[in-house]
Parts: sequence; C-alpha cells; structure tokens
Amino acid sequence: MSYNLKDFGSYTVGGRHLHVTEGTPRKVQFTRSVSFTVDPRGHFAVEHAYVQYFVPQDRRPGPPVVLVHGGGMSGSCWETTPDGRPGWLHLLLTHGFEVHVVDNVERGRAGFAPSLWDGDPILRSLEEAWTLFRIGPADGFATRTPFPGQLFPVRHFETFARQFVPRWLGTTPLQSTALQAVLERIGPALVICHSQGAEVTFDALSTAPELFEGIIAIEPSGLPDDANHAPNPPIVICAGDFLDTDSDWQTRAIGWDWFAQGAKTVRVLGATAFTSGNSHMMMMDTNNADVLDRALDALATLPA
Repeated sequence: MSYNLKDFGSYTVGGRHLHVTEGTPRKVQFTRSVSFTVDPRGHFAVEHAYVQYFVPQDRRPGPPVVLVHGGGMSGSCWETTPDGRPGWLHLLLTHGFEVHVVDNVERGRAGFAPSLWDGDPILRSLEEAWTLFRIGPADGFATRTPFPGQLFPVRHFETFARQFVPRWLGTTPLQSTALQAVLERIGPALVICHSQGAEVTFDALSTAPELFEGIIAIEPSGLPDDANHAPNPPIVICAGDFLDTDSDWQTRAIGWDWFAQGAKTVRVLGATAFTSGNSHMMMMDTNNADVLDRALDALATLPA
C-alpha cells in the first residue's frame, strides 16, 4: 500500500487553563545528575485533545474524516491492525480522504493532569477485553481459543492489549466538547467513531449538527436519548457478529435497530452485511478493508 502526502502534522485543540493555588513545592530528582524544585501551584493546560492530520497528494473533494477512538483506547487503534495490516487511517488515505486522528481528553498524547478528575482511572485487562470485545468465550481465554469463525487476529491479541490506556469514567462531556472544537477548526466532517466514542460523537452532534457531514458508528455504546433524526446527517451503524453470546450486546443491538427504525438517514449494517465473524474491533478484523468500503458505500446511498 502506498500513497503520497501533501501535508501532515498535529495540533491540540480545546481545553482550558487550570489555576492551582494550593500545594507545597518539593525537590525531585529528574535524572541521576539533575534535581529540580517542582511547584504544584501555577497555571496548567488541561482537557484538550491531540489531533494528528494527514492530507494526501490526491485529496478527493469533500469533507475531511475525523477518527474518534473508543473507551480505554487512543487514536492508535486506527493506524495498524495488531497483525500489522493497514488500519483505517491508511485505507482512508488510499481512498483520497484527508484524515484527522483524535487522541481525546486524558487519552494518548493528549495527556492528563493528576487529581483533576474524581476517582481513579481504570485499565482494561486482557480477560475483560477477550469477552467484552467478543473475541471468544471466557473459558477460552487461557488457551486463546476464539469463537468459531472469529475474524479478529487472535494470534496477536497481546499486541492489541498494548494499545489499552487508562481512562476516567466521567470525562465524556469533556471529550464531546473537545471533538466539537476539532470540527470547528477544520469545518464540517465525516466522523467515524467506535464504541464509547459514539457517545462522544452523538453528544457533540446534539449541540452542533451543522458540523457533521455524516457519521459511521462502529458498534456504538451510546446513542441519542430520542430517535428524532430531523437535524441529523446520514448515519451508518456497523454491527459485528457473536452478539447472541451476551445479553448486554443483544440489548445494544436492539437499541441500534430502534434508533434506525423509520429513519431515512440512518442504516444499520448487521453481521449479514459483512463476512461473518466480526468482533467488536471491526476496524482490526481480517476483513477490515471490506467493512470500511461497505460502510462508506452505505453512507453514500443515504439522503443528506
């Protein structure tokens, strides 16, 4: 796979300055030979998003694409698959799309500030990911025995787990505000989101629908509170396989169908739309290129 870039770079957007007035300076050892006095008081840049952007030489007309990761992940989930195949970032660039990859508030290169948010961050275990992402049954984890027909690259599951990052559970409103700031900077865009990133995306949609040209939501774990689609752009929801193995996933699937019911601008692509065997991580499965192409094609058929 090859393409030429006209431009690429990064920027931070959104957030605020936090003024801390309490705390006691203390001396710390930065390296074996350098010590320094650290003062916890002062002004700090917090709650911003980090975005890396790529503009192909042969950029196609139309809006840019913004990639929004899910919970416990960062923008790296869009770059390459665990087994080294091109991720959706590279596939979109070969299609000629300008792409902006978000590390949202407190994730990846956006960084975080200690003690800024309530509670402790959580980090997903391999065991949790194995069952939650529907890679295989719980009793198959030790031997890495997946569901029959599983399309996730199971042999590289440990490589995938190295992408997990700590997350706080109460920062979704901050992430939605940061996403809106991204869109305000670059103009209306096609937003592709995954899992918890869909809640972030739909919350931003509710406050600034004019900034969205379309949405592709990969197994969204958050939807709008009502099915009023009047101001919405075209929306494609992609659903994987093995949903019948867990009651929570069955409930989510019912919600996706409810959201699309009677809406001309919303379409759900279920497991029958793709090669059977998709996990929750559809952008990493062995048919990830086909999933993306079918989602883009479906989006193009919906009324704006």
